[in-house]
Amino acid sequence: METILIVAGSARMLAQSAKNTGLRPLVIDLFADLDTQAYAEDFRQVKSLAEQDLTPAVDYFIERYAVTRVIYGSGFECFPESLHYLNSRLIILGNQPDIFARQLDKQAFFSRLDALNIPYPQVVFSPPDYTEGWLIKPMQGQGGVGIQRYHADAADNSVYWQRFQAGASYSALFLADGQQVQVIGFNSQWSVRLSEAQEFVFSGVSNSADLPDAHKAVLTDWLKQIIPVFALKGLNSLDFIHADDRSYVLEINPRPSASMQLYGKDLLGRHIQSCMGTTLAVQLSETGRPPQTGYQIVYAESDLLIPDHFEWPDWCMDLPKSGNMCRAGQPLCSIIAHPKNSRSVAEQLLTKQQLIINKLERF
Repeated sequence: METILIVAGSARMLAQSAKNTGLRPLVIDLFADLDTQAYAEDFRQVKSLAEQDLTPAVDYFIERYAVTRVIYGSGFECFPESLHYLNSRLIILGNQPDIFARQLDKQAFFSRLDALNIPYPQVVFSPPDYTEGWLIKPMQGQGGVGIQRYHADAADNSVYWQRFQAGASYSALFLADGQQVQVIGFNSQWSVRLSEAQEFVFSGVSNSADLPDAHKAVLTDWLKQIIPVFALKGLNSLDFIHADDRSYVLEINPRPSASMQLYGKDLLGRHIQSCMGTTLAVQLSETGRPPQTGYQIVYAESDLLIPDHFEWPDWCMDLPKSGNMCRAGQPLCSIIAHPKNSRSVAEQLLTKQQLIINKLERF
């Protein structure tokens, strides 16, 4: 059984997928959650994904396990230079560092969309003349963190401005081989308002999207144009807004996203194959539609100390260790739900979220 290194801000999803694929995951991440530890053959917790923090952990795994391949997840948006370091030590199964960095170059990204005639909410790269209706967004951001309504504050070149576009939020999970694309599924997603400064933080996703087939076909056509331009490989996702019978592209996440856990267990294997050069036409076969599933991050409403011997329900994931202090607004755990009777996935997620918060607050 082959060992593979998994590096991410939170690595549970990829470690679980690797285990299900028949690999032995070695994990580096920021949290070392209980279930991450259970899936990992071995793990190292780091303070950040900066190169100086990664180096001792990477050295450890190379020296002890002779690991040669690495898969990265979320968190490198703020440390893209660390991908160059990983690429110097290991074989990356995912988008190469330069390709990843091109998605962070927003000016170039939206210029490409212009050339392809693909719509997106208006963006500018210097402060607009007036504040109403504008968002300020970090160049190197993920999960909606740092997106704020614009109030004419001083800003630097680490941000850009985008017109606020009302509408429903969606994503498309897709697999690419640098030239071709297969859409795995369209997803509904939603955010949570944690504070005035954190109003658009990613909260959850469902593998159900009430989009007409004609609109899905348009989005798939956009992806067919985008993939060869950026030479994307493996699992990626496209975030977009749909309003008034029209879709608007927001960004591409050039790495496996949270929505991959809503689909089949073989997705990580497909990711690896496409990154190794197997063409999509050969490796993919049509599979039945997966059951409707929802995933949601539970954020702490107040400071919480995780009690000893706390019994987590089996539908909870990303479980913090006993004795950990979870501050208000920080992720507490994640939950997953499937349809049951007449209750929707969204209703179940809300109920389960309240159950876990109430249970913790009783201690």
